[in-house]
Amino acid sequence: MKFKSIFFDLDHTIWDFERNSACTFEFLFKKYNIDVDLDHFLDIYIPINLKYWKLYRNESITKEFLRYNRLKEAFFKLNFDLPSELINKLSDDYIETLPKFNYLIDGAIELLEYLKPKYKLFILTNGFKNVQANKLNNSGINNYFEKVFDSESVGVKKPNPIIFKYALENSNSNADESLMIGDSFEADIMGAISVGMHAIHYANFGEKTHDKCLIINNLNTLKDIL
Repeated sequence: MKFKSIFFDLDHTIWDFERNSACTFEFLFKKYNIDVDLDHFLDIYIPINLKYWKLYRNESITKEFLRYNRLKEAFFKLNFDLPSELINKLSDDYIETLPKFNYLIDGAIELLEYLKPKYKLFILTNGFKNVQANKLNNSGINNYFEKVFDSESVGVKKPNPIIFKYALENSNSNADESLMIGDSFEADIMGAISVGMHAIHYANFGEKTHDKCLIINNLNTLKDIL
């Protein structure tokens, strides 16, 4: 199959969310003198964050509810009784600080350099508009992508077919000539397939295997495929 357009998810696919998030929390815990073991906190926080993001993706909660309650629940499970005012400060500071750390997934730059002359590249993300823009700008990869499509601007989130159709239409791309690459089976893979796009699952975080599309565990593998 000869593709013309490639759509990338950003977090966990190009931008190393887990590493940058860990750096952000380490910075904030020092700033606010919160005496908690970072690794232990992340063990508790990461699955909670994924749970709230799934609720947000399914339109069950607002972004404000997500930002506050993922922290509140994590500290509650750690038996840390932080006042609401501090949790709100941490929530706001986290969003502001996160894009200042710019670790990328191994092989991301080399892959983008390889793909840029051959395809039209786009970002299709469920992240918040300003936060994602800052991540792209601060990490120096914004110029690889012709457009960024984010759920906050479109008004619906992956896997809703509306956001995929919007991205295809506004990038002048045909579904059968377009490829979606992302880490989320539900949001990226099934969402893309539902509108007739092709998909490759970057499954580097212990996801279950499936037969819906090609699964890779290393971005460099894509250079042998595309």
